[in-house]
Amino acid sequence: MGLGFGLLSAQLRPGETDWSRAYDETIRLAVEAERLGLSSVWTTEHHFVDDGYMPSLLVVSAAIAAATSRIAIGTGVVLAPLHHPLRLAEDAATVQLLSRGRLLLGLGLGWSGVEFEGLGAEMRRRGAAMEEILGILPRAWSGEPFRHEGDVYDLPELAVRPVPAERIPVLIGGGAEPAIRRAARLADGIFSNAPVRSLLQQVAWVRDELEQTGRDPASFRFIHYSVMLPGTSAEDAMERYRDDLWTMMWKYSDMEASATRPGPPPAAPPLTDDQRSRLSGRSTIAGTTDQLVETLLDVRHQAGMPVEFVARSYFATLEYDRQVELMQELAEGVAPHI
Repeated sequence: MGLGFGLLSAQLRPGETDWSRAYDETIRLAVEAERLGLSSVWTTEHHFVDDGYMPSLLVVSAAIAAATSRIAIGTGVVLAPLHHPLRLAEDAATVQLLSRGRLLLGLGLGWSGVEFEGLGAEMRRRGAAMEEILGILPRAWSGEPFRHEGDVYDLPELAVRPVPAERIPVLIGGGAEPAIRRAARLADGIFSNAPVRSLLQQVAWVRDELEQTGRDPASFRFIHYSVMLPGTSAEDAMERYRDDLWTMMWKYSDMEASATRPGPPPAAPPLTDDQRSRLSGRSTIAGTTDQLVETLLDVRHQAGMPVEFVARSYFATLEYDRQVELMQELAEGVAPHI
């Protein structure tokens, strides 16, 4: 099945102001992922963050499509309720055409009140908005005139163009039961970073919902992403990437505060002992490449489904050459064996 790579975020490093460097390296890493034989490359969305965390996934996806020819291009995830559904349909169709059918459209709800307020969306209606968006998109991509009247969106009768030449797979990010069941009813798969026990519960919810709706489980994709850290041992891997992993994790707690903070992004605060002990929790896998393979195969075995995997091993603070080395270790030591 291969191994995907992400989540590319084009963030500035602490103290940096060179936005061009961040985006140049994003495209170069996508090209490198294709050269190394990785199966997919994934981007991630947030808004108003001081380090410029990528806000425009489909724009970047189009640039990746132009620079590559084979690798699948995933969004992990577009925060759908922050986007007008017809514009989202147009942009996704455009990327699908430019990439000749390589787009995997991952969608999520979003969680930041700053983002919803800044973009004029209602956070309390995000679930209802997602439900309607998942109904609107396939009708928009048909190229046929349609009308939508919903609680969130009231769209006049019209046809959306361009029409994608190939069907666009839609995946749903998130972990709550309503999101997972919504995906089973209205989407093509889930994009999850849940710990194994929670992932197994998600699989059960999907199976139940598919059975109720009469859908073939073989048509549904389970894509699981986790931080994968290769090294000579788990301890060596954590030591090698600890600071980069900490910065990535800390930034989520700093995002909303950073929206009104001027100047270049600051460095993460020092890592406390308590925070250090939590770094390897949730969805972080560290060890030799053989140990990483063993862990991933065990996840697939427990799920009882053909789970696909994405390495969330892009770190904005990691220098380019070291990032490529990490990708190469995963491409050579993990990807061929899963």
